[in-house]
Amino acid sequence: MYKRALYIFSIVAGILLFALIGYIMILFFGSYVIDEKKFVMNSATKLVDQNGDEITKLYVENRDPVSIEEVPKHVQNAFVAVEDVRFYEHHGIDVKAIGRALYKDILAGSKVEGGSTLTQQLAKNIFLTNDKSWLRKTKEVMVAINLEQRYSKQKILEMYLNQIYFGHGAYGIQAASQLYFNKDVSELTVEEGALLAALPKGPNSYSPILHPEKSIERRNVVLNSMQKADFLSAEEVVRLQGRTLSLDVQQKTKNPAYLTYIDMVIEEAAEKHHISSDDLLRGGYTVTVPMNRDYQETAYELFQQAAYFPGVDEQAQGAFVLMNHRTGGVLSVMGGRDYVQKGLNRVKVKRQPGSTMKPLAVYGPALQESLYKPYSLLSDKKQNFGQYKPQNINGQYAGKVTMYDAIKDSKNIPAVWTLNKLGISTAKAYLTKLDIETEDKGLSIALGGLTEGVTPLQLASAYSTFAQDGEKKEPYFISEIKDQNGDVIAKAEQGTTNVFSNQNAWYMTKMLEAVVKDGTASVGKYEGALAGKTGSTSYAGVKGATRDAWFVGYTPSVVGAVWMGYDRTDNQHYLTKGSSYPSQLFKDILTEAKQETGKVFKKPKGVKDLPDPIRLPIINSLQQELTFQPFGLLTVNLTWEPSEDKRVVYYVYEKQGSERNVIGKVKGKGSYEVERINLFKSPTYYIVPYNSQTKEEGMPSNEVTPTLFSD
Repeated sequence: MYKRALYIFSIVAGILLFALIGYIMILFFGSYVIDEKKFVMNSATKLVDQNGDEITKLYVENRDPVSIEEVPKHVQNAFVAVEDVRFYEHHGIDVKAIGRALYKDILAGSKVEGGSTLTQQLAKNIFLTNDKSWLRKTKEVMVAINLEQRYSKQKILEMYLNQIYFGHGAYGIQAASQLYFNKDVSELTVEEGALLAALPKGPNSYSPILHPEKSIERRNVVLNSMQKADFLSAEEVVRLQGRTLSLDVQQKTKNPAYLTYIDMVIEEAAEKHHISSDDLLRGGYTVTVPMNRDYQETAYELFQQAAYFPGVDEQAQGAFVLMNHRTGGVLSVMGGRDYVQKGLNRVKVKRQPGSTMKPLAVYGPALQESLYKPYSLLSDKKQNFGQYKPQNINGQYAGKVTMYDAIKDSKNIPAVWTLNKLGISTAKAYLTKLDIETEDKGLSIALGGLTEGVTPLQLASAYSTFAQDGEKKEPYFISEIKDQNGDVIAKAEQGTTNVFSNQNAWYMTKMLEAVVKDGTASVGKYEGALAGKTGSTSYAGVKGATRDAWFVGYTPSVVGAVWMGYDRTDNQHYLTKGSSYPSQLFKDILTEAKQETGKVFKKPKGVKDLPDPIRLPIINSLQQELTFQPFGLLTVNLTWEPSEDKRVVYYVYEKQGSERNVIGKVKGKGSYEVERINLFKSPTYYIVPYNSQTKEEGMPSNEVTPTLFSD
């Protein structure tokens, strides 16, 4: 008897010891397998505008993790009821469920039913593979038991709900709630929670988008399970099962209008803030960007219209960038008409800038160095500069021209002549301040003849200097970045460089306004203040062909650049027109986006205004009339048709023989009296208009000779 009892005791003790050793092994192995870094799930990064409104998401997996406190209890109950009804009772494995599954597997001769708990499913999804071997199942049990040792039931359920796949690219319950119902998980109703709980078993088979009838059937199964688990009453289930799906599907695809901007954000995150593209797509950041969706979407729509791009075929390309010149934030960017993600971004490709370089390399520096003023006269004679032989595009030369008109009409000779006076080294020093570096040392810099060229982004940034009282702002695509905890981890650097005085920046703004109103950029219509400069380069292979066409301009709020051309210009690929097309496109983007109407340029305090240019009239209407004054004196009344500009001064000349003398002057009117004339000396009179801005006389009028007798 004693021996038998001892034998039984030994067996029991052995079993207990074996179980203890097994349990210790389970804990050891499970703990070894668990790597907490794997709980850091891939989370979607949000791009939001300045108001916090979501623009798009960047992700490897579209997931937006939420805490279990944000998930309503009835939604939690739906998952527990259908996936693991004894979830709150077991410690990682459900022996009853496993026994039931084994029994059914033996009867069927194969694996037909699973006995996995929610904890086991979490263990499998995060740490193991999907194979159905017994070894994998054993590992799953080990990891599940260890998870229950480490974490609370609520934490395990939270990780499970954030990890599972719900179909159509949605990972985690928050992304699923947004996808199917366009609401946060906290707002889900009972039947909506039941529908989501129905999906993990077969996200495609039970998709309410693809298979609504099957989805309703599966949802109703979940509701029945909730009744059996005492989470719902029979009356509630009957009422809920009668409801429709009530979907509000928000399947967000990447808007093609945003592709260039997204790429620029990803690049800036890596280059300026040291967040790799992989980290950005997985890290669940919130990235605030300065994008203006009206500008971005309008630019995209107009870029699709071939009529704006004057190429020999419909393959002509373009690039566009628009900045807030007060902050440097980039509002809109287009890397091409058919831009594909991580493709050729033409906003960063260097091109020959043509005449857009004149204000930056020549006239702005000449003003700042006090070499010339807006109404200083510059040489406009056909001439060579050593071996360099520039020409005005229209082949016309005025002899002398003001800086104002040289800019307005984009004359080449005055620009080269001024650079020659200014000095190339001085001009390049200013270009360096504008972040435009060039190894070129010739006068062709004045006309944009650069070896490497300039990008649209560089040009827009450089012109922001004129728009912003002489201060250059650094462009940026990211305002700030927050991590998943809401902490700001990066902000835009507000870099500024003083390049020109506010006086000279204002002078340049007024002259560039004239380019748009009356000069080379006058094509098209824009109801608002706009200053800018055109530019184009020719292609020598075909007569009249254009290689690059530009417009760079700014309003009181924004500054931007448009480039047009081919990625490679040759005899079969070139533009047939010039800078009028980018000028038109720029104006139309601003107009259709409806962001700038009614605004005007405001003169900074303490700055002298630049009056409109005085235009001297040609006078062919001089007439004379003799009158007799008291005491028998003869007086000649000279009259002519004056200019509407009351600033014009008129010199009155008297000619006798070879002598010519100024005998008087009047301002702003068309009459003058010459008293006490001597008719026997046969005096002749004429008028010469005078420009007080340029200190220049105009063309003499017709001549008149007073006489007592008339025909």
